[in-house]
Amino acid sequence: MHTGSTPDSSTPREGFVPVDGAELYFREVGRGRPIIVLHGGPDFSHSYLLPEMDRFSDSYRLIYYDQRGRGRSGAGVEPEDVTIELEMEDLDRLRRFFQLKSVAVLGHSWGGLLAMEYAIRQPRRVSHLILLNTAPASHDDLELLRQETRKTAADLEELKALAASASYQSGDLKADAEYYRIHFRPAFWRPEHLERVVRKLRIGMTPDGIRKARAIEDRLYAQTWSASGYDLFPALARLSVPTLIVHGDHDLIPAACAEHIAQAIPGSRFALLRECGHFSYLERSDEVREALARFFDDH
Repeated sequence: MHTGSTPDSSTPREGFVPVDGAELYFREVGRGRPIIVLHGGPDFSHSYLLPEMDRFSDSYRLIYYDQRGRGRSGAGVEPEDVTIELEMEDLDRLRRFFQLKSVAVLGHSWGGLLAMEYAIRQPRRVSHLILLNTAPASHDDLELLRQETRKTAADLEELKALAASASYQSGDLKADAEYYRIHFRPAFWRPEHLERVVRKLRIGMTPDGIRKARAIEDRLYAQTWSASGYDLFPALARLSVPTLIVHGDHDLIPAACAEHIAQAIPGSRFALLRECGHFSYLERSDEVREALARFFDDH
């Protein structure tokens, strides 16, 4: 049984954290300062972050988990049970399971929105907030993302047709991969990385699991940035948690969305990486490592 003690080797450790109505799968690796890692999607699992994110495990104790209803945390979960409030409770339960009074929280993409929500709700439990290629913090900035999309008109039409197809709607793995191959095509400075990420988005997931994850995604979007009044900026302006924001100049999420967050959080640090897309830990791992090291050294 996992005891929540500090690990003493670089061998990954896996297990499940019991939460109300589910079990959260976790994967823990490395030593040093603990960091809880929040994956994106929100219809993915943490698998797409590996093995590249593990490069940082020589300096940090990384605690990944699959969010409720996704990946290996899917058993017994119905989409209608998942709410943004429950996501916050799950994250706090994970923190307590590992016996961490406060912890650095790192969110990638959608995980950045979850990290911001948690820091706003539980500022004393977050020692450091790290946002990699973060999702927008408001409905207005979601609209900015839509207006400044890097997708071509042909891409958008192809995505629309794929989403309407019977194979995609059934959760067919090939159709799903093709959808994300098009969706993430403009998300990379180095196109050769596209296939590497697409292959890992649905590791271990079945068509049923994909359909469930998509339904959860729809619910979470409706409860957050799809709502016209959704706006984290007033609360972020009151946040006193040390914050690092890393974004790519070739990200599919406009840099302005990340800049707005940096402007809102007092004392936050913003790093815009050149020749970098939406997966900075993959395309610019050395620069991300340096930014993390300087950030923790200063805070």
